[in-house]
Amino acid sequence: MTTTTLERSSTSFELTQKNQPLHDSVRQSLENYLSQLKGQMPSNLYELILAEVEAPLMASVMEYTKNNQSRAAIVLGLSRGTLRKKLKMYGMLD
Repeated sequence: MTTTTLERSSTSFELTQKNQPLHDSVRQSLENYLSQLKGQMPSNLYELILAEVEAPLMASVMEYTKNNQSRAAIVLGLSRGTLRKKLKMYGMLD
């Protein structure tokens, strides 16, 4: 059995989990976040979730491709221009 520690700061989700599918981790983290709202309506939840997933995805793929943007774009299934836009948005563009 694995142990999960979930915490939510004011702007991000934190999840500490080993050997759990990404889908389950995201769902648990989101359920925790929503329960902490205590009935308040969240705003921009879609964008918040995308940013929480997309930023580390970009960072990991850039590391995997040794910062080769053309290769990273292929791995991600994005155009190089879209990749550069996202890297800039997350402050990852050299």
